[in-house]
Amino acid sequence: MSPALPSSDAIQSALATVLDPEIGRPITDLGMVESVQVRDDGSVDVGVLLTVSGCPMREEITSRVTRAVSGVDGVRDVRVALGVMTAEQRTALHEKVRGTAQRVIPFAQPGSLTRVYGIASGKGGVGKSSVTVNLAAAMARSGLSVGVLDADIYGHSVPRMLGIDRPPTQVEKMIMPPQAHGVKVISTGMFTRGNQPVTWRGPMLHRALEQFLSDVFWGDLDVLLLDLPPGTGDIAISLAQLVPTSELLLVTTPQLAATEVAERAGTIAVQTHQNVVGVVENMAYMPCPHCGERVDVFGEGGGAAVAERLTRVLGHEVPLLAQVPVDVRLRQGGDNGQPLVLAEPDSEAGKALRAVAERLTSRSRGLSGRSLGISPAGRA
Repeated sequence: MSPALPSSDAIQSALATVLDPEIGRPITDLGMVESVQVRDDGSVDVGVLLTVSGCPMREEITSRVTRAVSGVDGVRDVRVALGVMTAEQRTALHEKVRGTAQRVIPFAQPGSLTRVYGIASGKGGVGKSSVTVNLAAAMARSGLSVGVLDADIYGHSVPRMLGIDRPPTQVEKMIMPPQAHGVKVISTGMFTRGNQPVTWRGPMLHRALEQFLSDVFWGDLDVLLLDLPPGTGDIAISLAQLVPTSELLLVTTPQLAATEVAERAGTIAVQTHQNVVGVVENMAYMPCPHCGERVDVFGEGGGAAVAERLTRVLGHEVPLLAQVPVDVRLRQGGDNGQPLVLAEPDSEAGKALRAVAERLTSRSRGLSGRSLGISPAGRA
């Protein structure tokens, strides 16, 4: 007696478990399954429509479909044929995923539960981008859905630090961000050739940030980190306008020249009505390679002083969240696309950064900018 052939319903049920790697929804819901044919020998042919012809996830999609269908009883072989959606099909997918509304920033909506942190500094060279990518990687490793927006338009460096070397995929007006280490990333550097500089003025910077926040399909994020440019310029102001509930994390070194400008970067919160969640003192000290004693290369106490002064100015507690020591592996990890919190999680710097990530994600949510769902009672 020949074995029973797999049923089409069972195969469709298996395909419904296959999530698109970029959108995170079943390919059956997205209209990506074009055809299913069960042959007499138990082999199955599946036609899958890619969103674009050069889809970078084609191999991953093929692998996921093959694994899912191979698990159905009676299937002896799986062949996946890839096609490409028509313009009409892409439009339908875009409307299914994002709706017909244009330029809506999901993180600015009253019901959004995504924590948005702007990682800021007063001056460049304090390790703000290194802190950003390591916090993101640590949060993703803990099981959270995390995105990083490289908002340092002129000095973008996040793609290299996370090891991303491919551009985003665009479906109609929806931009699919590439991922690395479980983190979704978007950056101006993904849209420029080689090391070409970006020469935009203020209004263009605002529009770029708005597009990254609205047109990129971030999905349901737990945390979005923005690597802000140093100082208190256009991008910092635009973030407060576009996402009023966003909060700031300041990065400084102990050096007096860095702490003075870090304080200025923090006091912008008075004008933008943002919350400063804390200060990270990077390059706080260097363990002596011979005796193990702490060497204060760039001075000491700068981070604590910034936190104390901002607490007085802003009227709420601004804690010093961590003192991250100098570690050459932190720099090496940035150059190699392997964040220290993943490559050397038990190093002193790795533990300090992981502690900050845990503290930021375990904070109770405030009520700023959120509807309380109540109405004032009328007088009797």
